[in-house]
Amino acid sequence: MTASSQLEWIRPPRQARSRATLDRLLDATEVLLAEKPWEVVGVADIAQRADSSVGAFYSRFSDKDAVLNALYERFVDEAVATYDEMFDPERWTGASVSAIVQAIIAFRVRIYSERVGLLRAFFHLAVYDKGFWVRGKRLRAHFTEAFVQLIIARRRELLHPEPASAAEFVARVIQSVLYHRVLFELEQSPDEAWSTDRITTELTHTCLAYLGVFPETAMDM
Repeated sequence: MTASSQLEWIRPPRQARSRATLDRLLDATEVLLAEKPWEVVGVADIAQRADSSVGAFYSRFSDKDAVLNALYERFVDEAVATYDEMFDPERWTGASVSAIVQAIIAFRVRIYSERVGLLRAFFHLAVYDKGFWVRGKRLRAHFTEAFVQLIIARRRELLHPEPASAAEFVARVIQSVLYHRVLFELEQSPDEAWSTDRITTELTHTCLAYLGVFPETAMDM
């Protein structure tokens, strides 16, 4: 994603000091989303948490949704960079499919658990913003394509007769389960919701079984 598209939803600042203010507003929004739902976060809340002013907010954003769009642009940039590093073939030299799937699922479950408020806000915006959903679809496709390439490079380890199709389905399963967890399960009481360790273990077993791979060392997690 280019720098210009990253600033698509804001009024680009002209000075370094203005850039620092922009970053504080984005950081403040993310912190607030870890504490309460997007629906009750106000512009005044964001400005106060950023040690800024409402006027400074509106000099950069047209409304509250605009800051969420800008925050998503930043999130996408970070996610793409993370995926590029995560799926670098050299990183996994000598690693088995079992080790790769286990590590990737554990990482994504942790990130989704830690940033649940932010992700819920993104889903909220995607409901009525078609452009937002399109950008999310591209990010999901980036993950899926990279995951598939990494897995089919080890196709001989798979018992599934169609390795590419199976790997793509597993990528979809991982993302779908995590979306459901963010939107619904993490709101449940500790007695009802599965722990991070349990969802990681069960999701990994499910994905490896579909690929036709047996987990190694009883899934050390």
